Amino acid sequence: MNTEQLHLVLQSAWNALPTLLAAAPVTLGFALAAMLLGLPLGFAVALARLSGVGALRGVSSVFVSFIRGTPLLVQIFVIYYGLPSLGITLSPVVGGVIALTLNAAAYLSETIRAAILSIPRGQREAATSLGLTGAQTMRLIVLPQAARVALPSLSNTLIGLVKDTSLVSVITVVELLRSAQLVIARTFEPFGPYLTAALMYWAISSALEVVQRGLERRFSRGT
Repeated sequence: MNTEQLHLVLQSAWNALPTLLAAAPVTLGFALAAMLLGLPLGFAVALARLSGVGALRGVSSVFVSFIRGTPLLVQIFVIYYGLPSLGITLSPVVGGVIALTLNAAAYLSETIRAAILSIPRGQREAATSLGLTGAQTMRLIVLPQAARVALPSLSNTLIGLVKDTSLVSVITVVELLRSAQLVIARTFEPFGPYLTAALMYWAISSALEVVQRGLERRFSRGT
């Protein structure tokens, strides 16, 4: 790469920056929405998989297996392009959030289930002997400890969601990647906008990693 080419790349990256900065909140918003919606759904799925009711275990296991065994991109296509054939039409934003939420919930459920199972059974038995109900034992004994165990994986899931939001660009959601593509369509210079988008994904993920480490230190002091 000569000096002129480097100048063109840097110039295109700089010109793309305002557009991509405007799209960054969309990317972060999709990731946070999927995480906030996926957490309670993932918790419910985890409880279903730990349930003594065979039907609940079966349905939840199939859900987790299907989501984890198929690409997220295919799931987005099924929800956004497939559902209209059944009379269900969703906007790109709603379709994208639903796809990301279902995907996140499947992975979060496994994290939550593993964290719950990591708590020694003796603690539950002790709580029962003290007269606590199953719900009280879960709320007061199991979940506070399970949250500390699950925190790193939960944080990693959020960081992964930030990167996965790039896939909703295929259904015309104008997030970081789609914004870079729109800039490229005007300028015909791909390297600068794509590099800028990559650096912004990295910056968001790095910021979330800093928050994750801070939360881990705070939780570790609380033990």
